[in-house]
Amino acid sequence: MVHDLKEIIEKAWGNKDLLKDKDTIIAIKSIIDELDTGSLRVADPQPHGGWRVNEWVKKAVIMYFPTQKMQLIEVGPFQFHDKMKLKSGYDHLGVRVVPHAIARYGAFINKDVIMMPSYVNIGAYVDSGTMIDTWATVGSCAQVGKNVHISGGVGIGGVLEPVQASPVIVEDNAFIGSRCILVEGVRIGKEAVLGANVTLTASTKVIDVTGDDPIEYKGYVPERAVVIPGSYTRKYPAGEYQVSCALIIGRRKESTDKKTSLNNALRENDVAV
Repeated sequence: MVHDLKEIIEKAWGNKDLLKDKDTIIAIKSIIDELDTGSLRVADPQPHGGWRVNEWVKKAVIMYFPTQKMQLIEVGPFQFHDKMKLKSGYDHLGVRVVPHAIARYGAFINKDVIMMPSYVNIGAYVDSGTMIDTWATVGSCAQVGKNVHISGGVGIGGVLEPVQASPVIVEDNAFIGSRCILVEGVRIGKEAVLGANVTLTASTKVIDVTGDDPIEYKGYVPERAVVIPGSYTRKYPAGEYQVSCALIIGRRKESTDKKTSLNNALRENDVAV
């Protein structure tokens, strides 16, 4: 079944005239339906670590838009005018949704997720027990693990094109502090703690300063790392200037409970959230 859908999508991607074809439209809708229920994902965790991006699924999401017509959506006194319907049936899903939280159809929201007034876009995957706090956004195709805390005002960027680009991935039990920005396919390892206002792109330096010599990462925060905003000096023709980076200043302890570990990590390293 998946192989058949993939074949139809790849053909339509190479020939956009096929977007008018009934079988193509049905295949695209089937994929969006499967994304909505979580039976299909834009990216899959691999058994031995790392993630695999399913480019053909992203192609289906991109092609879904031109197959849909604008329509008026009324929710009580509120109106929306869009091509994408909203997610529904939260009571049956076991998800708590506080007004005015919104998720688009085609986003998977698992049981026991709490959505404060926030936004989750199509293709995103939010696993069980995660908290999405006020005015946080989870962009298209972003992958969020179990028991993650996404604090107020966090921006998790979406990615559709280029199709080979990895989505932003936040793994299980991570804590993302207030006003953090995560974009360009960065990956946050399990149980990592990001203090307030950490901004990460694919090119942002993440520097471990806990040892005698700095260790540098890009596009990735290791598991259990405690991270704060930082800067380093860079020389330019006009002089030396400070460039933003992120600093790993400690580690969460494996031996303690997740919440206790988080509190200790923040207390011991004086991290603002």
